[in-house]
Amino acid sequence: MFEPDVPRLHPDVPQLRRFRRARDTPPGSSLPLCNDTLSRHARYITVPRYSRSALRAGVVHLGVGSFHRSHQAVYLDDLAARGHREWGIVGVGFRDSQMLDALVPQDLLYTVVSRGADRDEARAVGVLTRYLMADTQREAVLSALCEREVAIVTLTVTAGAYREHQAAAKPGFPGRVFPTTAVEFLVEALDRRRRNGGRPFTVMSCDNMPANGAVARQAVVDVARTRDARLAAWIEEHVAFPSSMVDRITPQTVDLDIDFVERRFGVRDRWPVITEPFSQWVVENSFSDARPPLDEVGVQFVPDVAPYALMKTQLLNATHSAIGYLGSLAGLRRADELMADPVFQGYVAALMDREVAPLLDPVPGVDLGAYKRSLLGRLANPKLADDLARLCRGGSAKVPAHLLPSIAEARRRGRPHRMLTLAVAGWLRYLTGTDMRGRPFPLDDPRGEHLRSLARAGGDDPRVLLDEYSVFGSLGRDQDFASSVREALDELDAAGPRGAIRTCLAEYDAVPA
Repeated sequence: MFEPDVPRLHPDVPQLRRFRRARDTPPGSSLPLCNDTLSRHARYITVPRYSRSALRAGVVHLGVGSFHRSHQAVYLDDLAARGHREWGIVGVGFRDSQMLDALVPQDLLYTVVSRGADRDEARAVGVLTRYLMADTQREAVLSALCEREVAIVTLTVTAGAYREHQAAAKPGFPGRVFPTTAVEFLVEALDRRRRNGGRPFTVMSCDNMPANGAVARQAVVDVARTRDARLAAWIEEHVAFPSSMVDRITPQTVDLDIDFVERRFGVRDRWPVITEPFSQWVVENSFSDARPPLDEVGVQFVPDVAPYALMKTQLLNATHSAIGYLGSLAGLRRADELMADPVFQGYVAALMDREVAPLLDPVPGVDLGAYKRSLLGRLANPKLADDLARLCRGGSAKVPAHLLPSIAEARRRGRPHRMLTLAVAGWLRYLTGTDMRGRPFPLDDPRGEHLRSLARAGGDDPRVLLDEYSVFGSLGRDQDFASSVREALDELDAAGPRGAIRTCLAEYDAVPA
């Protein structure tokens, strides 16, 4: 009835066009996704067997996107399937209503397809109970945050959102701040709960950044202090901000994904999610109120998330950045395509084994060798076909968080870091805006234009960029590091990414592990 499996390929511009699949005449026997069609979809995909109308919203999520829908929402959907009906989700979007427009006609259902090397599995996730827009439904969002049953507020709003602290008083909340950002909504809702004598909710950042709980705490307390010192003190004393580590590779949805889900599973979903089979969620065991029993569905509650987060960011995220820039410079477009190249595969293995892994302390319950092998398989997954352009986004935040700490630590210990330095040189070369053949590519970074102007001004001298203290910190003033970056840039320009990698690999072949 449906077409056989096909690889996931990206079009030239990986953007979701506005619901091209919503049409009057469905192809073949496909059906739109909604409550009324779930029983018929159950022949081909996993569907919620619990009563969706019985769900109670114990969680509000700020910043609903593809990653949240492939990760936290799936875990909570699993909880609902086990009979825990008190952990439904109220989703909150910011600025762009495209997700709302896609999900409302589907009764807030959507499809998650995990694509592995040997099989695909699809499920309909039904744990969303409401979806609100922060810019047009502010009071409804605040009312949801203040509901007694809400014990957890999760966030996936990107690192920059925690720095949006400059809120001025505006009409609409007389004498108070008119919230527009995620942090402002948290502060206003916590203040209302405090004044009403209610218990605070737990604020759980699920953003991919070091010590995300501490970052969220600082942002919320900073905004609260500008309003009321007593509120800030109450938050510091009573509100838990557990750190978390989240991991599931989830590329941006494109039109071909929508077509694939319809052909392969017969589901007409306006915005499905394509992801990998692997998923991990590690949470600091610190809560203000009730804790969802997520350990029943695979979440790890631990005293300290830091070792898990460091392992993930310094191995997976650092590798993502490295292959994103070097692969793009070489004219490649997808991670699986890159990992099929023996030169790049050797680079990734050496980066992990020789340079990053020796810097990591043991992680409780983790076999580091097995973890590295799993990363190689995940990166090479041909079904996922992760777009290198996605990996290149936001380098001004990712490079300082994922690459530079390992270099600084390696220099402190006298450890080798040629592969890491080559990755930084790849980013600097990428900032000029063209690959090694002069073909342009977009620069998706909030600081991109400023950094591009520095990269072009510096030419083959990286010191102009390395002097950008907000990115490189004191490492950028290290003359030996600057010299090694310049050597790597010269190698890239003379031999291209593959040639520069071969030089590094040849050196490592002569050096004991």
